[in-house]
Amino acid sequence: MIDPKQIEETVLKLSQAIPNGFGEPPAAMKAQLKAILTASLEKMDMVTREEFDVQKAVLAKTRAKLEALEAKIAEWEANQ
Repeated sequence: MIDPKQIEETVLKLSQAIPNGFGEPPAAMKAQLKAILTASLEKMDMVTREEFDVQKAVLAKTRAKLEALEAKIAEWEANQ
């Protein structure tokens, strides 16, 4: 899931990038930018850093278990 706080910050930065001569961007424009960013990021099927780190830890734990099982199988095969 995309962090709404980060999207808000990005919309704020984009609205601040508009030159002073154009005035303050209307709330509707900010809402539309937010909707576009959210939709685009969801289409990319991105995950948060936290979700990535959790899955990375799960993978490391699974890899360790697999290596331990492979070692046991090799030991059993050697004893037969």
